Amino acid sequence: MNLSKKIALNTIVQIASKIISTLLGLFAVAIMARHLGQEGFGEYTTIITFISFFAVVADLGLTLVTVQMISVENADQDKILSNLFTLRLVSAVFFLGLAPLFIWLFPYPSVVKTGVVLATLSFLFPALNQVLVGLFQKNLSMSYVSLAEIAGRLILAVGVLMSARLGFGLYGMLYALVISSAVNFLILFVFSKKYAKISINYDWQFWREIVKKTWPIGLTIFLNLIYLRADTVILSLTKSQSQVGIYGAAYKVIDVLITLPFIFAGIVLPIMTAGWRANRENFNQVLQKSFDLMALLALPLVVGAQFISTRIMTLVAGREFAISGAVLRVLILAAGIIFIGTVFSHAVIAIDRQKKIIAAYLFVALTALAGYFIFIPRFSYFGAAWVTVYSELAIACASFFLVWRSTAFRPRLTVAFRAAIASFFMAALLWLARGINLTLLIGLAVLLYFSCLIWFKAITKEQLLEIFSKG
Repeated sequence: MNLSKKIALNTIVQIASKIISTLLGLFAVAIMARHLGQEGFGEYTTIITFISFFAVVADLGLTLVTVQMISVENADQDKILSNLFTLRLVSAVFFLGLAPLFIWLFPYPSVVKTGVVLATLSFLFPALNQVLVGLFQKNLSMSYVSLAEIAGRLILAVGVLMSARLGFGLYGMLYALVISSAVNFLILFVFSKKYAKISINYDWQFWREIVKKTWPIGLTIFLNLIYLRADTVILSLTKSQSQVGIYGAAYKVIDVLITLPFIFAGIVLPIMTAGWRANRENFNQVLQKSFDLMALLALPLVVGAQFISTRIMTLVAGREFAISGAVLRVLILAAGIIFIGTVFSHAVIAIDRQKKIIAAYLFVALTALAGYFIFIPRFSYFGAAWVTVYSELAIACASFFLVWRSTAFRPRLTVAFRAAIASFFMAALLWLARGINLTLLIGLAVLLYFSCLIWFKAITKEQLLEIFSKG
């Protein structure tokens, strides 16, 4: 199988599996929201968000650098992965271990503090997963990652359902989260043996080299976390847990949606990296096609959500969360920007310009943090949502500007323009047929959108089969 078809197959498998895991994840969220209500779901959101700060600090930028380091010709893959895995384990245990200690310094209710203690372990296994995922990305064998994710989501869905039925409440659901993440890791670790021998390895000199290479990415990830997650923390400290629940329910839908561009960018990153080093024309082609695909996906999501967001939130989380639909209409703008921005943020890594983007991340983190403190007390979750839109737009623009300055790449907007026209026709259908069953309405909208794309020649059969060409 040639490279183009292998990339296409990996992408198709991941999209299909992502649909399955997304449905399982949404099922779990639906049970949680309905069983816990606005206040309980707000407590769950606060717990997960609080721990995520420590989890991201523990990342150290190792996730993205893994693919980059093992993709170098003649690289000692086993040594690199073993050291990355060990360093990841040490950093995760240390930084995640701080979460159950620091939570007692915050004025949260006892259920949140105890929940942080219980749920911290659920972040350890995904932390280790991320190094393994880099191995599968490099070998274009993401089907194993998909299998592990589906298994984990299935266990989570069953665990959440059992907790609700047996009356275990929030704590039972947090235990289900820990078990599901452990199963996900074990599956990946077993299959990783097919490609590499990963063991505990602590080459201190090599660790210094890794940290020297990864700290710019780690710093940008931490700054990214500030403008992405500080909103929920500030909201939880200034408003009620019910308002956190309303915001968190809408954000959960966004979290599900934005996994797709990050998965796709992870697949493409080693191809872009190799292209930048050896074939600039191939680099530009991959970047253009990535931009086109993300535009094809982002535009209908942004447009469609403006018409059916309230119905989606009611379907996902229940009538109590119908108000979250208004928040989703704002946050979906940020999601659309993330689809496009992810392409350029990964291109920054491919061309090894991570250090040059730090200033932009610092600026956005500080201005977004100021925005959260100003607007959340006045406008609650709407203030949080609009500042999130600003921050994502600012980072996307900064990433594009750096790529343009470094490579002279300018995206052609032909496909994006045709996607916008197709989205307009889809919007008309959503408005005119707004009274029909939601599932049928979404199906008709998707069918019309892709029919318009084909009619306007925004996509062709050949492009679907050969997502990228190595040249």
